[in-house]
Amino acid sequence: MTPRVVKVTALPHYRLRVEFADGVAGEVEIFPRLSGPVFEPLRDEATFRQVRIDESGAVCWPNGPDLAPDAMYSRITGKPIFPEKETAGAGKPAH
Repeated sequence: MTPRVVKVTALPHYRLRVEFADGVAGEVEIFPRLSGPVFEPLRDEATFRQVRIDESGAVCWPNGPDLAPDAMYSRITGKPIFPEKETAGAGKPAH
């Protein structure tokens, strides 16, 4: 299940304060990801501050860019987005 963002606040230095429906909250630095034609306009701080949450619970801006909630959740919690799946036979001694 994808974590749902319930609150987002733009902070100085291109950081976001993000809160999720399950109570997890934290800050995410966005500046290193502000490259390419879609994200370049967010380098303007006034545009960056227009951050909002769309109907699916993703963090987005009016000019189109959006950020995946699961990636931000992973960064804040330190948990991998996709936990490793157990492979068949894991834990069995090799012959």
